[in-house]
Amino acid sequence: MHSNSANITKIPFTSHTVCCTVCDVKGILYDASKGKIKMEADLFEKLRQELRRGSLTLAVLVQLQQEHYGYTLRKALVDHGIDIDENTLYPLLRRLETQGLLTSEWREEEKRNKRFYTLSAEGAPVLAQLLEEWKSMDEAIARIHAAATPATPLTLHKKGK
Repeated sequence: MHSNSANITKIPFTSHTVCCTVCDVKGILYDASKGKIKMEADLFEKLRQELRRGSLTLAVLVQLQQEHYGYTLRKALVDHGIDIDENTLYPLLRRLETQGLLTSEWREEEKRNKRFYTLSAEGAPVLAQLLEEWKSMDEAIARIHAAATPATPLTLHKKGK
């Protein structure tokens, strides 16, 4: 192999060129004017959905320590900042009931039949274990973030708080 130096354009490597190259390969957008990395919308949405999946299960189990029917459960979750679509909620409720974590009962209320859900006796200790795991993971992530180098582009927790 030989190289013809007349045909080669030398590009100096800077943190900017390296970052742009890595971002381009990974499908991530780099905003040089702000020095920030932005993921493509579809990649972020996939990661967000993955993160929410387990979180929604936990939120539903916590909320169903008190009896709810579908609409009031969804409203309670939304009121606490967790938006959940009906097309996500009802299959989740059926799955959790099939797994023995919930019980349900049809009753007439306000002249309509409604299915009321509550955490089952078998679901209560599972919820306690999941909450412990959630707490452990949250603390571990906070420790990892706190120990991260100053070059980390994210700020999850403000220092001093």
